[in-house]
Amino acid sequence: MKLVLLAIITGFIVGFVFALFKLPIPAPPALPGIAGIVGIYLGFKVFTYVQPWFENVFK
Repeated sequence: MKLVLLAIITGFIVGFVFALFKLPIPAPPALPGIAGIVGIYLGFKVFTYVQPWFENVFK
């Protein structure tokens, strides 16, 4: 939970600084951005499940 809170605080600060300097937000539009993050997370999790198979195949 601590990491989630730190990530939210960091994101808030970065967003605030970008708005302060009138720069475009450093993230894709809301829904596509969230979908991309979910896709990255799911890809990472699937790899952890198939990693033993990869290790056996490529030995």
